[in-house]
Amino acid sequence: MEYETNVRENFILLRYAAAGSTLIAGILHLTLVANAIDRNFNTGILFLIGGLAQVFWVLPTIRGWNKVWYYVGIGGTLTLILIWAITRVPGNPINGRGGSIGETAIAIEVFQVAFIVLSIIILWKDPKVGK
Repeated sequence: MEYETNVRENFILLRYAAAGSTLIAGILHLTLVANAIDRNFNTGILFLIGGLAQVFWVLPTIRGWNKVWYYVGIGGTLTLILIWAITRVPGNPINGRGGSIGETAIAIEVFQVAFIVLSIIILWKDPKVGK
């Protein structure tokens, strides 16, 4: 019985860690909206929608909703990472120029990668989510 309680608590901690990482990435995306929307409306909207989605994703992550929510969260986060990586390359097909790499961007990417890794572990091991 004690072993089952410890295992359950470990999965709860993993879910909270994954939720915290996507929450921080989402908040950081939202902090970029005001500055970006004046210079590039599409980028501002991307930060707004991506940030709001990441903040919302705290709920299904903590609650341990079924695995579909985790797969969609991983896919959405991978999409944001891919867009960021592509737009760093000069002559890219999205905006044609290579963007700079700032501290906020690096922090966002680190938290997004953490969310993906933790979500994969949860999908692999958590019996509540694996259904």
